[in-house]
Parts: sequence; C-alpha cells; structure tokens
Amino acid sequence: MKFRSCTYILLLLIVLSGCSEKNEGNYVEGLLYLDGEAVRIEIVDGYIAQIKPLRSGTSLPEVYVAPGLIDIQVNGYMGVDFSDQELTRELMLEATQALWKEGVTTYLPTLITRDYERLEKSFSLLAGSLDDDLMLMSIPGFHLEGPYLSPVKGYRGAHPEEYIRLPDWEEFSALQEAAQGKIRLITVAPEMEGAIPFIGLCNEKGIVVSLGHHNGSADIIDQAVEAGASLSTHLGNGCANEINRHHNPLWPQLANDGLSISIIADGSHLTKEEVRTFYKVKGAERTILVSDALSFAGLPLGEYEKDGHRYLLTEEVVKYPEENVLAGAVQPVSKCVSNIMEFTNCDLKDAIRMASENPARLIGLDHLGEISSGKRADLILFTMEDGSMVIQQTMVAGKVVYSNE
Repeated sequence: MKFRSCTYILLLLIVLSGCSEKNEGNYVEGLLYLDGEAVRIEIVDGYIAQIKPLRSGTSLPEVYVAPGLIDIQVNGYMGVDFSDQELTRELMLEATQALWKEGVTTYLPTLITRDYERLEKSFSLLAGSLDDDLMLMSIPGFHLEGPYLSPVKGYRGAHPEEYIRLPDWEEFSALQEAAQGKIRLITVAPEMEGAIPFIGLCNEKGIVVSLGHHNGSADIIDQAVEAGASLSTHLGNGCANEINRHHNPLWPQLANDGLSISIIADGSHLTKEEVRTFYKVKGAERTILVSDALSFAGLPLGEYEKDGHRYLLTEEVVKYPEENVLAGAVQPVSKCVSNIMEFTNCDLKDAIRMASENPARLIGLDHLGEISSGKRADLILFTMEDGSMVIQQTMVAGKVVYSNE
C-alpha cells in the first residue's frame, strides 16, 4: 500500500509538472499593433481565447504584438533552395527556423520556371519534407512562379528561357499531384496562348492565379481577371527595362480593381516613388508585401554559381548579370514592413495588414492574419528601433519558436 501511495504521488507530480509546462506562455502582453493599446492575449490550445486591456497602473510592456507575417513568395533562405534536388526535411527546418527569426510564421515555398522533371521532383521533395506539425502549420502550400510566362527578354526576368512554355493543364495537374495538392498560388502570363482558359480551370479548383512576368494588354488583363486572376506578382518587376509610356502592363493592372498587387518594398526592386504611387492607387486593402527572397539571402556577399548561371549577391539584392536583371531579394518581408511605413507614411496597422491579413485572405487562411478571438495564436513580439522592426519573439500556435533572449 505504501508503494502504491508513493507511485501515485510520483505520477501526480509528473502530471502537475506537465500542466505547468503546458500553461507556460499561455498569454502574451504587448502594445497592440492596431492602436498601441497595452493588452494581454490569452491563448488556449494554440488559439487566441481573449484579448484584455491591461489595467492602468500596471507595468506596461515595451514591445508591440502583431499577427505573424505571411510571405507568399519565398524561393529559399539562408542557403536553402526550395528547388534543390537534394532538399531534405532538415534543410526545410533550417530555412523555416531562419524565417521564424524574422517574424515569418507562414510562407509559401516558391518554385520558378524549370523543366517538368525538375519541378515534379522538387514538389515531391517539398511535400514529403513536411512531416513536422509546426512546419505544416507554417507551410500551408506552395507557389509556382512559371513556367507559363513571357519568353521575351526583360519580361521573363531571371527565368530560364529554354524552359518557358505554354500553359498546359495536364502538366500542371501532374505537378499538383506531385505536390500532394499543395500548390495554392500560381503566377502566369495572361497573353500566352491558352492562358485565359487555364486561369479559369485554376479558379474552378480553388487555386489563386496571379499575373506576372508578362506583357499583357489592357484587354488581355481584363479577360484574365474575368477568368479568375486576382493578384499581380511583384508589380513593377518582371518587366522590361524600357516600356512604352502609354501601353504597358503596369497601368491596366493598377487600374483594374479586381487585382490586388504584391510588391517587393526592399528599397531596391522598386523606387520609393513607385512604392508610394502603387500604394496610393491600391491602398492598404489591396497591397501585399512579399520578400521574393532567394536561397542566397543571409549568405556572405559575393559571386555564386547555380545551374550553370552566375549570380552576384550584394547587400541590397541578387543580380543576374547574364540578363542584366534582378534575380531576387535578400531582405526578409519584415524589412519591407519597416520600409513601406517610411516610404508611404502609412501606420503600423496598415503595414502589418499588408504582410499578414491580406495574404492570409488571398490564399484562404481564415484562421490567420489577425489578432482576434478564435484565430490561431501565430504572433510576433517586436520593437521598432530607428524605424526598423526588430523581432523579439515568434509564436506558432501559441508555441514559442524563436526568442531573442
């Protein structure tokens, strides 16, 4: 009997210990990004249960709290290329952890134009690497940027011309099967033969279609929107260096209220004046911030070779000298949040909206993007230092995945 009592006490201590660990961090306190009010956010089973204002007279928090950032265009990060044929679960975890450090709680690994065999294998590897609960929550799907893009120099950007081809529903369906149904977003050029019906089929299947790397006319762009396209991929980029001042793909995309836009506000891909103008037209409700980060992001500066092509990594961007274009970005989307406030004088609420709520709504993540009861507790705590967002803590489903301590 004495033995049983000792065993019971031991089990009780273990249970209580487990409860203590489970309850640790079941709330966070911070200055709410919406209005700067000091609040306590209570978390139950990974979801936001209540948001309570802190009583006056209590010690006020010195950090802001906002929903985690959502980046719908990430080609790779910290040396990890999502199209790598040697991609492993461990490499995906490394990249995801590096993005958590930057406040990105959700992202779409993005594959660009390649031959069918490589895309199929890359999607298979990506889908197969997501066997961890937190990674599955952070990676709800993939973005296919290409291969159905304009082959014209400038508009094709850094996409290899030899692999650009016409939209092919059977091919795409096979890629979607390899991706285990996780392709949620695709970028296409609407002027390509067969693109409009292709967009319609994607729309029927619930796949978000974005227009990018194209030279579509106003009429073609209107047709694409009618067929179901709803976004412009990194507007102002994937465009020829010299364009007709009247007839070019920028004006009709800005003019069409059926299109939201994604922009790379890293200070290099677009000028401040472009960002300011795009923002004035589309507003905070129809603008999405993306990083377009490449695998070179976070690596030492210098020259790199990949797939037989030479790239130059600078502090600002990755250059592709062969085509005299930019290949991608090196700054995380948190930097774009800081920049757009500087460039447009928008407030923190709208800057976060463009990097969280808007992308969540675009790709159908109704449980993310806002701080309100019932939403998943994907949260970031951060300070603003010299105008820059500095991440102090990142949470996914109420679990701390990064802490600057």
